[in-house]
Amino acid sequence: MAESEPQEGNYDNRGNKEQNLKRDMEELLEKMEKLTVHAAWMAYDCISIHTNPDLHKAMQHLEEVFLMCKEQMEKKWQEVLME
Repeated sequence: MAESEPQEGNYDNRGNKEQNLKRDMEELLEKMEKLTVHAAWMAYDCISIHTNPDLHKAMQHLEEVFLMCKEQMEKKWQEVLME
């Protein structure tokens, strides 16, 4: 009878390890999928930029305008908070 208790504990511990391993593997797979999608988009962007140089200039312009807009929004938000 005393032998059955440690075996049950080992079984529970093994089950927890299996669940943890499964969860960890799923998380790693999800991260790999996200990295793969990100890499694919980067490759697509590189190909697009190399085939159309004007696209790169347009993207830079959009980024500059976005940053200016973001800065203005932050200033306005600070003004609203000060009131």
